Order: sequence, then C-alpha cells, then structure tokens
Amino acid sequence: MNYPAEQQLAPAPVPSFVGQGTAVEQSRAVAEVQAAVVVARQFPRNEALAIQKMKTAFGQQNLAARSFFRFSRGSSTVNGETIQFAKELARCWGNIHHGLAELRRDDVAGESEMQAWAWDLETNERASTTFIVPHTRWTKSSGSTRLEDPRDVYESNSNNGARRLREMIFTVLPSWYREQAKEIATHTLNNGAGDKPRSQRIADAIAAFEGLGVTVDQIEAKLGRGSDKWTNIDLGQLQIIFQSIDRGEVTRDEEFPPQRVTVAEVHQQATETPTAKRGGSTEWPAAREPGAGAV
Repeated sequence: MNYPAEQQLAPAPVPSFVGQGTAVEQSRAVAEVQAAVVVARQFPRNEALAIQKMKTAFGQQNLAARSFFRFSRGSSTVNGETIQFAKELARCWGNIHHGLAELRRDDVAGESEMQAWAWDLETNERASTTFIVPHTRWTKSSGSTRLEDPRDVYESNSNNGARRLREMIFTVLPSWYREQAKEIATHTLNNGAGDKPRSQRIADAIAAFEGLGVTVDQIEAKLGRGSDKWTNIDLGQLQIIFQSIDRGEVTRDEEFPPQRVTVAEVHQQATETPTAKRGGSTEWPAAREPGAGAV
C-alpha cells in the first residue's frame, strides 16, 4: 500500500562516515560474541564441577560476609543477596556473560537510560532490562536532591544498575543452584571462620560495634538475650548488620535506636575515668568514618 508522502516515515539517520577505528571495533565485537558462543558449545559446563566450585567459594568467610544485605524500608526490614553473590554464582556456573551499560545521559532532564543484561551462552537464554535512573538522591531529612557532580551521578547509576544486574543474573541461573549457594553462605556465616572459639567471636563482635558507637546493651536489646548466650546464628546476623551499616545500606540509628539518657547518667559518665579499649586483632573490618560511602 502506498501512503501519501507526508505520512511516510523518514528513514532512521545513519552516520555518513564510519572511521576505521569504529569499523574495526564493530567487527571485533561481532567476532568476539561469535567466538564465545562457539567455545561455550564446544566446552559445555560440567555441573558437578560448577557445584563444587560454588561450595568452595561460599565456604570462604570473607565472601559469605559480602553475600547478604539488609536495609530498612518504612516499618519493615528488607533482606537479600548482594551483587557480589550473584557475580560469584555466575563465575562458578560458567559460560555466562553479563554487563551494565549507560545507553544515554540527559543532563538537562536529569536522567540516564541504563541497560542490564545476562546471557547464558550454552542455552541461549538472555535476560535484559532497560530503565531510567533520575539524577537525584532522596533522604528522609532533606527529601529529593538534584545530583550535579558527575561522580555522584556515576555512583547513583552504578548502585541502581547493580540491583537490576543482580536480578538479570538470577534469571538465567537455575533456582536450585542459587538456593544451595544461599544455604552454604549462611552456614559459613553462622559458624564463623572456624579457627576461633565462640567466646572470642563474641568479643570481636562487641569490639567492632563499639567502633560504630553501639553499646553492648543495645546489641543485647536487639537480639533479646545477653552476650553470654549469643549463638552462632546471632553472630552471623550481627555480621550482616555490621556490613550493611559499613556499606551505607542502613544507618546505625535505624538498627540501634539511641537510648534515652537521664541527667544523672550524663553527670555520672562525665565524672568517670575513661577505661582503655579492648585491643587485639579481629576478623571484623574496621568501621568507616560516619558518612563515608563505598567508592
């Protein structure tokens, strides 16, 4: 059917000139994808080996501590797995490509168009999502604030993109594989590094939270039991909370509301002689300065 000239769609604009460098890069990208698919088909994953690699990886205390997040949303608390957990799963499973790209940035409108994707080269299962990230930051105290610094925009895009990328990776991975990894990481976290008695781990936890300005009484009130009765599960939960505070996902006051102090207690604290803090090494990372975020 022939449409009037004014109703016909104009062809999409194409560059009038493509440089040699651009042409080479385009050819290289196509060849790289084709080669990756061919290699994945010629050397398919060994699922038994992938499971063993996953068990070894999430049996490490440092990785288990970075595998879960926790933050407050309204009156509830949100828990889940981190992007580090998802990327490590993809590495152990093998033959999976994933990535995050900024498709467009509009500084006038104050937004970026992003795309997160994951692709299983063996099964040809691909998951992708395109989304808009406003150049704003919202806080309870000051509400919405426009981001102008390019570094702030980059960090906002990366943080928002990481959550979408995590879900894309989970989409192409088997659900049973993910659940096994969660169980192993939780078991590792709850049992500690295995080279310290529980009493020493309790002392390390108390010392770590003291660096954040959290008292033993606040921790005991949160767990509902005295420090001498803390279990391995309690210590694992405390480590998740510590990591979430350290990464800025939740604030100290949200997890440990400040205690009300009377005038008599303030006077007593002012007259007491400060005591030396507990020393010694700890398996917990050093607390960051207040307000410091991840780079």
